[in-house]
Amino acid sequence: MYPRILANVLKSSERSVLVLGPRQVGKSTLLASLAPDLSLNLASPRVFRDFVSYPERLESELRAASPGVRTVFLDEVQRVPALLDVVQLFLDEHPGRFRFLLSGSSARKLKRGQANLLPGRIHVHQMHPLLACELAGDFDLGRALAHGTLPGIYAEPDDELRAADLRSYSDTYLREEIQAEALVRNLGGFSRLLDLMAASSGRILNVQAMCKQAGLGYETTRRYIEVLEDTLVMFRVPAWSGSSRASAVGHPRLFLFDNGVRNALLRRPLNSILPDERGILLEHFVAGELHRRTRNLWPEAALFHYRTRSGAEVDFVLEAGRDLWGIEVKAGHRVTRSMLRGLRSLASRSDRVKRRIVVFLGERRQLLDGVEVLPLSDFLAELPGSHDRR
Repeated sequence: MYPRILANVLKSSERSVLVLGPRQVGKSTLLASLAPDLSLNLASPRVFRDFVSYPERLESELRAASPGVRTVFLDEVQRVPALLDVVQLFLDEHPGRFRFLLSGSSARKLKRGQANLLPGRIHVHQMHPLLACELAGDFDLGRALAHGTLPGIYAEPDDELRAADLRSYSDTYLREEIQAEALVRNLGGFSRLLDLMAASSGRILNVQAMCKQAGLGYETTRRYIEVLEDTLVMFRVPAWSGSSRASAVGHPRLFLFDNGVRNALLRRPLNSILPDERGILLEHFVAGELHRRTRNLWPEAALFHYRTRSGAEVDFVLEAGRDLWGIEVKAGHRVTRSMLRGLRSLASRSDRVKRRIVVFLGERRQLLDGVEVLPLSDFLAELPGSHDRR
C-alpha cells in the first residue's frame, strides 16, 4: 500500500470522518488501515440486505458493543443512507463513545436520498488518485501520463494487465455504474456524452455544443455533467473572475479525474502516449496535482484558469489567500519569451500576482523576464504535502 498523506490528517484527529471519492482511489484501504474495531462493508450483498431492510440494527449492535469497540467503519455508506441517522444519534447522545469512519463513492446518492450529512458533526474529506509525492521513488511520469495513478492499477507491474484493468474500469464503472447513478433513460446519449467529455477534458466547457453532438437536451446534458462532478469523476476549474468580464472568457474548464481513465475512454493506445497528446496529458497531470491539494491539504487555495477574448491565456491561476500564482505548463525542454504572453497579460490585470511560473520538462531552473521556469519535479516539491509523507 502506498502511504497516503490523508492518513496523516486522519490520524492527527479523533473526529469522525466521511471520505468521498471515486471507486478504487483507496478509500477502503486507507480507513481499514486505521484499525477499526467494527467494520461493515455495505458493498457486500449480504451486509447490504441486512441493513437496508432494518437500519435500526446498527443502533442495536452499537448499544450492545463492548467498551473495547470504539472505532466503527461503514464502507460505501451511500448504499444505506439511513445509517447516517444512527451515526448522528450516537454522536449526539454519547459524545466520545464512538469514532465513525465513513466512506462513499457518491455524494449525489446521499443527497438524492435526503441523507443526513451530519453538518458540524463530522469532517468531510475527498480522496483522489495518488499524488506524485505519495508514489515517491516509484513515480514515473510516462506511466502516470499513460495509465494514470489509481493505486491498484498503477501498482500492477504488467503493462498489458494495467491497460486491461483501465478499460474494465472505464467500461464497467463509468459506463454502467455512473449510468445507474444518473437514472439514465437515454443510454446511448449518456455514453456519447461521456466520450465527448473525455475528448474535451481540459478545454473550455460548452454545454450547448455538447447537447448538439450528444443528441441530448440542455437540461439533460447539464444534469449528466453534474452527476460526473458529484461522483468526483470530473472536476471544474472556473474562470478567474478578477479581470474585466468584458474581456475575459467566463466559462469553466472540466477535467477528468485521472489520465489513464481519460485515455481508456478515448481508446488511446495505453502502452505509450501519442506524441501530439503529451502536452495536454501533462497539463491534466498538473491540474490533478493542484486540484487534489486544494481541499484536504491547502484549504485556503482555489484553482482557476485565465483566458481573454483576444487569446491570452494562462493554464492555471492559483489563489492562495490574497496572493495569485499564474502557472503555465509546457511539455518541452525549452521555454522562450514568446510563451510568456499569457502570464504578462495576467500580471497586467492584478497587482496580486506574486508568482509567475512556467512548469517544463527541462532539468534546471531559469529566470526569464521575472518568470520562474521550473522543472516539473521542482514545482511539485514546492506544493503542500510533498514533504509530509511519514
